[in-house]
Amino acid sequence: MVKKTDRKMERTRRHLRVRTKISGTSERPRLCVYRSNSNLYVQIIDDVAGKTLVSCSTLDKDIKTKYSNKEAAKEVGTMIAKKALEKNIETVVFDRGGYVYHGIVKELAEAAREGGLKF
Repeated sequence: MVKKTDRKMERTRRHLRVRTKISGTSERPRLCVYRSNSNLYVQIIDDVAGKTLVSCSTLDKDIKTKYSNKEAAKEVGTMIAKKALEKNIETVVFDRGGYVYHGIVKELAEAAREGGLKF
């Protein structure tokens, strides 16, 4: 009998595989993406110190689109870039969180690049 694949487990495996290679430092922190069915969350993390430097999500009051879609990804991407540049963070390491670089994740990354982040 063919077993159904557990998509959440596969994403977690991909994320762990990527996290063994990617780590954020104080000079170049990690831009981490998490996508749920209803919302989109982005953080800039310094893994050496174990601190979140900047965070943004669709739950913030500044974001007008309250869903996890491409328009919200563009808004969140520009907002995270704006907040990062205010804290003098220009270069980051992009951690797509095990998600495929397509659709929402791609829109978020492109909006963050247009906002001034380099990765």
